[in-house]
Amino acid sequence: MAKVALVTGAARRIGAEIARTLHKRGLNIIIHCRRSTVEAEELAEELNRLQPDSARVLVANLNDPDAVRDLARQALAQWGGIDVLVNNASSFYPTPLSQASDDDWDALMHSNLRAPFLLIQALETTLRKHGGSVVNLVDVYAEKPLAQHSIYCMAKAALASLTRSMARELGPEVRINGVSPGPILWPEGGQGNQADILNATAMGRCGQPDDIAGAVAWLALDAPYVTGQILAVDGGRSLSFHGG
Repeated sequence: MAKVALVTGAARRIGAEIARTLHKRGLNIIIHCRRSTVEAEELAEELNRLQPDSARVLVANLNDPDAVRDLARQALAQWGGIDVLVNNASSFYPTPLSQASDDDWDALMHSNLRAPFLLIQALETTLRKHGGSVVNLVDVYAEKPLAQHSIYCMAKAALASLTRSMARELGPEVRINGVSPGPILWPEGGQGNQADILNATAMGRCGQPDDIAGAVAWLALDAPYVTGQILAVDGGRSLSFHGG
């Protein structure tokens, strides 16, 4: 039977490319989304045309801890187990200190940190049984914060720590790693300093979603002696990083 991957936030953008890449490697894919149900169903149809009954859609609000636990239960019920968990879903927006609210804290901490923790916790047994792996989408800003995004950066820094902590706790059966994207896709709300960001990147250009997807697939499937690591896929931006 095919291995099974749960990819959160998989309906669009980088998450969808991760789902496609793992599907090409022969995995069945559980596409999680919150609001992008149309895109999620379209992606599932695309994958199922290539391989019948190889993709299914689950909807959950990752800001709700009970919904996250229910997502894990539903995911297990699809094909009887989980081999790969990709914690890709993320909220991202500025929170200047003078304006940051309790709601901002909850929204950014839940999606970027608590949901990955709860999914790993809920899926621990199946991941151990299957010799599974987890890949968390971190961010280059976890180490070198972006101005006026303190809550987001704190959440991603904590996710990096979670990655290392869980790798130690769940090894040797389960490997847990992270990918830190640099400039891949600009935020949908826009970003005014794109030229500065690209000038600070050794490669001098944006990456592509398949750069991230390839790194995720390698860590999830092709790196049996790699765990507790966070791979920067940033075109060398971190070599001369300045916030922006």
